[in-house]
Amino acid sequence: MSLPSVSPPSTAKSESPSLVRGLSLLDSVLLLVGGIIGSSIFLTAKDIAGPLPHPVLFLLVWVLGAGISLLGCTAFAELGSMFPDSGGQYVYLREAYGDLPAFLYGWMLFSVANGGTIAALSVASAAYLGGIVPAISQEHVLFAAAGIVLTRAHIVALVAIFIVTWINVVGLRWGTVLQNLATWAKFAAMAAFVILGFAIGKGDWHHFVAAPGQSLSLGLSSGQLVSAFGVALIAVFWAYDGWVYITWVSGEVKDPRRNVPRAMVLGVVAVGIIYVAMNMTYVYALPLGEIAKHEIIAHSAAVALFSPAAAVWLSALIAVSCFGAMASCTMSGARVYFAMARDGAFFQKMAEVHPKWRTPAFSLIGQGIWGAVLTLSGRYDQLYTYVMFGMVLSYTLTVIGLFILRWKRPELPRPYRCTGYPWLPAIYVLIGGAWTLNTIITRPTEAFWGAAIVSIGVPGYLYWKRLSRNAPRIS
Repeated sequence: MSLPSVSPPSTAKSESPSLVRGLSLLDSVLLLVGGIIGSSIFLTAKDIAGPLPHPVLFLLVWVLGAGISLLGCTAFAELGSMFPDSGGQYVYLREAYGDLPAFLYGWMLFSVANGGTIAALSVASAAYLGGIVPAISQEHVLFAAAGIVLTRAHIVALVAIFIVTWINVVGLRWGTVLQNLATWAKFAAMAAFVILGFAIGKGDWHHFVAAPGQSLSLGLSSGQLVSAFGVALIAVFWAYDGWVYITWVSGEVKDPRRNVPRAMVLGVVAVGIIYVAMNMTYVYALPLGEIAKHEIIAHSAAVALFSPAAAVWLSALIAVSCFGAMASCTMSGARVYFAMARDGAFFQKMAEVHPKWRTPAFSLIGQGIWGAVLTLSGRYDQLYTYVMFGMVLSYTLTVIGLFILRWKRPELPRPYRCTGYPWLPAIYVLIGGAWTLNTIITRPTEAFWGAAIVSIGVPGYLYWKRLSRNAPRIS
């Protein structure tokens, strides 16, 4: 089926349809918040209560995670005000370091990070939904061979990917409405959990008091305490990951030089407040010693506060949360591959804007197909673990890029300038660099395979760049 034709305009530059700047500040904040809050807030408390078994430290690390994320956000916000284009971080890396590093970042997103996120969140949403509707649960295995297991939950996940992709293809407004509704539903459910938990839940305020004789230092040396915080921050960084999404859709944000920086700061602050409130509810429900034993803390806290029947609506909350995060990732990620293709560094078809719907339709479809492939493969969680250190490294390199661009491109307009420059972004660079180095040392296997996955993109880059020399660039 061919795409509908449009009448030729008067100028050559306007022959190709362009994306629509239709995202308001509120849309942008909801996109960022919806993308960050997925499944991690319901799972990670165990990994934090273990190394930091003190109520104050347990909650403090969530505040610290928000603060560190804000350090990165303020640097990204200046870059976003300089380059209000689709692709966001890909564009910042390209301008600071050149085409190859930027391509490898985009390749990492497409091959594993975003594709794996879409697959993992869609399967997680279907799995939790299966806890409410047993007919679609993971217990119903349809196919199992060669290490691949296909269940009814996987079929539901594939349907979800198709629906979300198609809604985003047929228009930015439709995709925004879907993402906003999912995020508001998530807010309402989490607010009910927190408010009802403290109002009528069977919790205990004594859980916020440290055990007799337990100090804030936990009896550890300063070095050991810093190390314990570092271990806890691994889970916290994962929980806050996703604040970069809004930069990817900068080309469709209204007044992006103002609204992108605002959305990043407001979004991370909102997420920080939500995360602290949720974790306070967990502590009210269970002592930290118990929290450290439960994999799905939200389920255990709901049972302790209310009753075993609460597990049903808690499963619904997690399903909605995962679905909303998947919708945000779907909308945002496709804009990165769109920007890569327009640079002649990816499948050229992905550079096209649909003439009727004004969306990067082929980039969305390609992303959806690959996400479905990873869903069927069942390898998305392992692959994402491999590139997690690469994601944090990319954030660190981008913040370093702020320093480079201050030197290389001082003439560019900067409606927003990074707060606390150069000291605050330098602190982020030190923290991000130390975390990445620690990951390479403590998890060398994951770091090696992550580097290998990224390196596989080099031949692709050379191929597409050679191909682009003989093809007209879409402007």
